[in-house]
Amino acid sequence: MKLTEKKRSLVADLSLLLVAVIWGSGFVAVKNALNSVTPLYMMAMRFGIAFVLMSIVFWKNLIKINKKELIGGSVIGLFLFTAFAAQTIGLQYTTAGKQAFLTGTNVVMVPFLYWLINKKRPDKFSVIAAFLCFVGIGMLTLDNNLSINLGDSLTLLCALLFAFHIVSTGFFAENLNPVLLTIVQMGVATVLSVASALIFEPLPKALSSYGIFAVFYLGIFSTLICFLIQTTAQKYTTSTHAAIILSMESVFGSLLSVLLLGEKFTLKMFLGCVIILSAIITAETKWEFLKGNSKKEQVDL
Repeated sequence: MKLTEKKRSLVADLSLLLVAVIWGSGFVAVKNALNSVTPLYMMAMRFGIAFVLMSIVFWKNLIKINKKELIGGSVIGLFLFTAFAAQTIGLQYTTAGKQAFLTGTNVVMVPFLYWLINKKRPDKFSVIAAFLCFVGIGMLTLDNNLSINLGDSLTLLCALLFAFHIVSTGFFAENLNPVLLTIVQMGVATVLSVASALIFEPLPKALSSYGIFAVFYLGIFSTLICFLIQTTAQKYTTSTHAAIILSMESVFGSLLSVLLLGEKFTLKMFLGCVIILSAIITAETKWEFLKGNSKKEQVDL
């Protein structure tokens, strides 16, 4: 039984790593797509594509949906919409590489959110990670006048909202159907995106060929496939474990931004990224790998 659980956990971790790679590439796609479509309409299209395709593929599951799954999916969907709204709007005012690392700070926030939910105080490693994260964010975002721009501020808000999304996904996915939770959250995010776009943004006149490709890539791969994998995988791993793996999107996002968009990092920004990555590693591993493997792992066959 234990061997089976280990295999499920490994598959879940590898699946989440694939999600991190695709999400990392999503920063590049969004940055380019914003040249031809406004943020909220782009969100409406990406979530709408995911919602329609999932509803068609899993319609047999959808007709069996219950009240608990509607409520759970709606809560997750609210955090999904607000997080992506802050992220997508913020990307208009900052670089894709910086945003990738700032978004990754959600892993440091997760233990403190659990403190609010289950009253379990974060350990010293979480506190150290929070301090490192604070220093890294300052190096990555503060300019010579010690001010932070709008894009970076919105991205930090996005990181907090993604932390809520991870915690709420882990809470509801434990006992509810992950497919239905994903469909509902996509539907809620679509409705909120459309409503917000109609209120705050002008109707899009035309999309470039790259914009169309980017929207479909975001809708099918970065949204439908990734969130289905995430919601399913979190049935077999912890929310904190999921957060550390998903935070690797910051590494992939920054690398792809440099390679594909030609973005450049200053030395100060690079050091900030290294400190943030150290904070993420500290929060999750607690540096246990430095102790070595003194005990042989026991596996029941």
